[in-house]
Amino acid sequence: MKIIILGAGQVGSSVAENLVSEANDITVVDTDVPRLQALQDRLDLRVVAGNGASPAVMRQAGADDADLLIAVTASDQTNLCACRIAQTLFNLPTRIARLRSIDYADYPQLLDDNNFAVDFSICPEQEVTDYLKRLIAFPEALQVIEFGKGRVSMVAVRAVGGGPLVGRQIKALREHLPDIDARIAAIYRRDTAIIPDGDTVIEPGDEVFCVAATEHIRAVTAELRRLDKPMRRIMIAGGGNIGYRLASSLENRYELKLIEHSRTRAEFLSGSLHKTLVLAGDTTDEMLLEAENVDDMDLYLALTNDDENNIMSSLMAKRMGARRVVALINRRAYVDLVQAGAIDIAISPAQVSIGSLLAHVRRGDVVAVHSLRRGAAEALELVVHGDRKTSKVVGRRVDEIKLPEGAMIGAIVRHSEKPIRVEVTDLAVRETHEQVIMPHHDTVIEPEDHVIVFCSTKRVVARVEGLFQVGFGFL
Repeated sequence: MKIIILGAGQVGSSVAENLVSEANDITVVDTDVPRLQALQDRLDLRVVAGNGASPAVMRQAGADDADLLIAVTASDQTNLCACRIAQTLFNLPTRIARLRSIDYADYPQLLDDNNFAVDFSICPEQEVTDYLKRLIAFPEALQVIEFGKGRVSMVAVRAVGGGPLVGRQIKALREHLPDIDARIAAIYRRDTAIIPDGDTVIEPGDEVFCVAATEHIRAVTAELRRLDKPMRRIMIAGGGNIGYRLASSLENRYELKLIEHSRTRAEFLSGSLHKTLVLAGDTTDEMLLEAENVDDMDLYLALTNDDENNIMSSLMAKRMGARRVVALINRRAYVDLVQAGAIDIAISPAQVSIGSLLAHVRRGDVVAVHSLRRGAAEALELVVHGDRKTSKVVGRRVDEIKLPEGAMIGAIVRHSEKPIRVEVTDLAVRETHEQVIMPHHDTVIEPEDHVIVFCSTKRVVARVEGLFQVGFGFL
């Protein structure tokens, strides 16, 4: 596939790195020549220096015969204009734009073909905000992702001695939870992937990926470690786009404090947030953190735009007694360095948001792509089409499907004609038509099933996608 990426920042660079490894023809456009040169020295791709919203620059980048435009510059206006130009002048088939402003969500008609001609829009800041909210809901988890319109969850948990399943074989899970069907999709032990079977023993320190219906995932998590107390008091360091979005969505349910370095921005936040205590100050000021009782915080979130400040303030908050600390870190090398140390979770915004872009590039009908373990693994949600003649999976039992080594089917979401009652909490029940199936060796894949596949290494992703593609005989 021939792809043009506008913007060589964190998002653009991460997208380029992921797509280059999949044998795509990539051209990156940016006004920052040194940044482009550094990217070209590291990756096998073309670069073009210039404004991505310029027709001449876009033609130089190869828009005449490109298949996909990914406009992820820091400017919403540039991204929108580029999509319009790509459609009007070059008839470029698919156009994706990064939109940081929340205003466009209120006016979707602005993005249709009669206006800015954006096929798909992404907002990395909102995706990171949603990701953080899921981590807050599951305080024991290292990563929480959802599939099948929220019906299936995959949670990464660090196994701790004392958990009922820790030190025992995985097949004991059914004895402990006889009424719940769940899967252990993968285990990472000292950074080495293990594709488990029923006889695999979970050891303390293992990073375990569990898959289950969302309403059951907490019970499965409790098998691997003692459940943490629910979050109640949260301190946010940084009132930028992510910090503000997160505070506004959480302040009615939690006790929030937010620290912002800029006094002008702090005044804006104070006027916009209704139940959050906003403080103007330095997030690495030990005296400020002590005065604001950081030791009483259930969660400390470092969400500024400065990686070093986020790392230092998180380490300081942890040393001073915060129960759990999370740091937002753009540089991947820093993420790998601090993850699983004193900082409980290090989040790369680019890795969180990359999945929504990859879903539009993958072969076959891919609904969702989630990057796992900082890009080392992936989980995909694929819709299967066709019949036994035109598909390699439809009408076949799971044990008949020739999955590559390192891939496994974690769950299936199947549409049911009859509504299914789901117990959301002890007091709340809702109806859904999406049935969650934890597949066994004799489970048969049906047309239009949503199949969740875990890939322990990215090397097998292309083979999985090819396996789920429909043949030419399908109409």
